[in-house]
Amino acid sequence: MGNERRVYQEEFKRDALALLESSGRSGAEVARELGILPSLLNRWQREARGEGSGKRAFSGHGVPRDAEMARLQKENAELREANEILKKAVAIFSLQGPKR
Repeated sequence: MGNERRVYQEEFKRDALALLESSGRSGAEVARELGILPSLLNRWQREARGEGSGKRAFSGHGVPRDAEMARLQKENAELREANEILKKAVAIFSLQGPKR
């Protein structure tokens, strides 16, 4: 149960980096004080400098494209459901025959 991944807010990450820069202490000391791994602090430094994947630093979970994809998939599912309802309605009305 201790394997849950911790999520840090952007403000916490920026404050940690500011503390590291202003304190003159090593990354390991600052990380220990904050209760995080030194490698995590190092990664945040790389992200803030723009190294690595080319993403904006501390952009959060996922990319905007993922949110758009999820929205489109939901819309697609809703349209499929509406289409199935219409197919069933056509079948029901075609079985009833014309009214006189």
